[in-house]
This record gives sequence, C-alpha cells and structure tokens, in this order.
Amino acid sequence: MRGGIVVTVEADPVRVELRLAAGQVGCPGCRGVLHPWGWARPRVVFGIAGVLRPRRARCPGCGVTHVLLPVTVLVRRAYAAEVIGAALLARAAGSGHRSIGRQLGVPAATVRGWLRVLGGRLESVRLHLLQVAGRAGVDWPVPEALGSPWRDVLAALGAATAAVTGRFGTLGVVGPVTAWQVAAACSGSRLLAPGWPPRHLVAAGNTSSL
Repeated sequence: MRGGIVVTVEADPVRVELRLAAGQVGCPGCRGVLHPWGWARPRVVFGIAGVLRPRRARCPGCGVTHVLLPVTVLVRRAYAAEVIGAALLARAAGSGHRSIGRQLGVPAATVRGWLRVLGGRLESVRLHLLQVAGRAGVDWPVPEALGSPWRDVLAALGAATAAVTGRFGTLGVVGPVTAWQVAAACSGSRLLAPGWPPRHLVAAGNTSSL
C-alpha cells in the first residue's frame, strides 16, 4: 500500500467527515473516491487552538492513503498559515527576519527559513497565483508590477483571493475566507514545500477546500 500524499481540505473537521461519508472527496491521483482511514499523529500548531489531528483517507481504487490537511496549515510547518502569512507580509513591507520574529513571537531562524524558501520561488508562485485567478472564471485586472518581487507576489495573491471569493463567496464553512487560506488551498498546502510549484503544474487551484 502506498501512502503519505497530502490533500487540502476545509478547516471544519465535521464538514470533512460529512463529505468523506458522502463520497464527496475525490482522489487526486485517480477518479476514485476517498474513504476514512484512521488519523495522522496529533500535533500542536502555533496559532491554532487545541491539538490538530489530521484525518487520513484511502482510495480503494489506487490504494493510496492521504493525509487531509486543513487550509489553516501548511505541509511540515508547525505554525498556522496565517502566522506564516503575517511574516511574509512584514517582509514585503521591508522588515527583516529578526524584527518579524520578535513581532510574531517566532524564532528568528524559523522566520529566516520561511523567507529563504519563498524568496527562491517568488516569480513561479506569482505566476501560479495569477493562473488561479484567471481559472476562477471571474473578470479580474492583472496586477501592475510594484517594483518589488515580494509585493508582486502579494498582489497576485490578492487577485487570486478576489477571483476565488468572487466565484465561490467570501465565507467558507468556518467563516470569512482569508488570503492565506486561498494560498494554502491553491498550493495544496505546499506553499513552502520542496519542489513546489512544479513547472508542469496546471494551476486550477483546490478552491473546494474553502
């Protein structure tokens, strides 16, 4: 049995369970439907109340198991997507990793790691987000270049968020849809993961997770 693939889902675990029971969570690797298959290990995520225990699911068609991560977190990161997003916003505003760490209560070395990863893929992430905005099917203006790769990425994220919420609504199953939930959904929670986004990626976005 193969396993370990991450699928991004909505933040409400009750909603996830209902969709699994109804056969409404599709397998990303084939045309099958995912079924409940236990739980991943519990973990504490800075910025999220309580303990996160992601659901596992399995596709009976291809035999692959998946970890269902909510849009509030990113793959292999112990901090909520909103916390990481706040760090990226501060970097775009000109702050350094030490001052960002002090502001957020996060070790400076951790912030530096986030900034290093995203800093090495700014243009590919920007293009991916613009593709998401275009594929959402809502008229949207292409953001003008702002003279900073960091601010350009945030402008593209703003366009993607506006397009996604324009099509699906501004409220998700647990409240207002945020830009960083859109970033998590559209990246499959891999915004800071190695090898993302791959060049062949078709940027349709996993907006059903919102």
